[in-house]
Amino acid sequence: MAATASNADEPAAQPAHQPATPPAAEPAPLKGGALALLTVGLALGTFMEVLDTSIANVAVPTISGSLGVATSQGTWVISSYSVASAIAVPLTGWLARRVGEVRLFTLSVLLFTIASALCGFAHNFESLILFRLVQGLVSGPMVPLSQTILMRSYPPEKRGLALGLWAMTVICAPIFGPVMGGYITDNYTWPWIFYINVPIGLFSAACAFVLLRGRETKTTQQRIDAIGLSLLVIGVACLQMVLDLGKDRDWFNSTFIVTLAVIAVISIAFMLVWEMTEKEPVVDLSLFKDRNFALGVLIISFGFMAFFGSVVIFPLWLQTVMGYTAGLAGLATAPVGILALFLSPMIGKNMHRLNLRVIASFAFIVFAFVSFWNSTFTLDVPFNHVIWPRLVQGIGVACFFVPMTTITLSSVSDDRLASASGLSNFFRTLSGAIGTAISTTYWENDTIRHHAMLVDNVNVYTANTNAYTSALAGAGLSGDSITAQLNQVVTAQAYMLATNDFFRISCAGFLVLAVLVWITKPRKGVGPSMGH
Repeated sequence: MAATASNADEPAAQPAHQPATPPAAEPAPLKGGALALLTVGLALGTFMEVLDTSIANVAVPTISGSLGVATSQGTWVISSYSVASAIAVPLTGWLARRVGEVRLFTLSVLLFTIASALCGFAHNFESLILFRLVQGLVSGPMVPLSQTILMRSYPPEKRGLALGLWAMTVICAPIFGPVMGGYITDNYTWPWIFYINVPIGLFSAACAFVLLRGRETKTTQQRIDAIGLSLLVIGVACLQMVLDLGKDRDWFNSTFIVTLAVIAVISIAFMLVWEMTEKEPVVDLSLFKDRNFALGVLIISFGFMAFFGSVVIFPLWLQTVMGYTAGLAGLATAPVGILALFLSPMIGKNMHRLNLRVIASFAFIVFAFVSFWNSTFTLDVPFNHVIWPRLVQGIGVACFFVPMTTITLSSVSDDRLASASGLSNFFRTLSGAIGTAISTTYWENDTIRHHAMLVDNVNVYTANTNAYTSALAGAGLSGDSITAQLNQVVTAQAYMLATNDFFRISCAGFLVLAVLVWITKPRKGVGPSMGH
């Protein structure tokens, strides 16, 4: 097309009877009912994929017992999916250039739906793990492409709203996953946590296939970067396994974890060097030359790491220390999605009027405030006091994800948007896994430290200990029963102190991020426009 334009002053170069080919027009944005239906279809596809990263967590003991394996083996139901998905997400841009974004999304959703049904039909543990691997591999392009396709389908002035709607599903799915997983496992059988994907997946794929017909993106016949692909698969798979299995195997005291970590570091290091010199890389690392993309990915990663750490520790504290059931812990956690559900689209719709750095910085201040609030809890905190910080946290969630994603993609060109979205979503997912690993390990180690310190003060020479043991004796306990009760009280207090420490550290981390946002340089009035 460029050549046609440049030869306009050279009529001899073309026969007079052959008119110049006009540039291919960008498909007009969808409108009305078609746009609304597509939004619902893509949102449900995104929700389904993100949901599957957490919905199986609470069902692991049930699945393990049903298939006759130990719970420690049952965790592979989660690990196999997360490893396969982590490999596939950064390949999104490369696959989209070869296959086309619409075709790749529709195919991914259909294969994900089939794999979900096969997981439900699995008759033994080995087949379940195999189908979960397949499910994870085909799920990779779904979230980044749903974001890209949704933004393409909206008119430029409403792309902020599109991004807000997309962010709403990504944010809420991991929060509601454990609640839904627990409810389905308690009231039905575990295969139904996979069967529910079938109607959702078919609807999402049908919406994409029908409504996006004729809107396929340009494809290129790129050769396969076999070396880069192999290094990516090996490196990311080993890294994800380190994060998933490290805590259960005592981290680097395990030869297996050390071996995986070494392989991961070497493979990823070689991949980075190779991809930076490769003409047709499987992962487009040149995106990090863009200041806003590089800094945006960095801030989103650390922000999501801290946020997801609290998402994991909060229900663990409720169930381990406060004696909440899984269902009640889920209800206490869920309010974070209420305000995020309403505010995300509103912020997205008004994105071009807002100072993105102010909004994102405000989000981190809200997170810091909520973390400090959580750090003041004691063992007798009532349920209604537990849920209020989670409700307020929803304000921060809405103000964090949409503006930071906008800053990250603000100067990425249209043809590289799928690659950029895939890379940013990969780092977001990976940072969630890192945040989970670091948070749970710190929490348990800090609990052990506090337990040792408290035990030093529980002895026959302290008045409080004597008064408490006398009260227990008066209640009919004696000997080992009193010792067991004392240990239970000390352990609960140690967990509570460790929880307070964790949220104080989170508070400090969020305040640092609130300042770090200001090193980005989004253009004034920028929205998530495309084609820069």
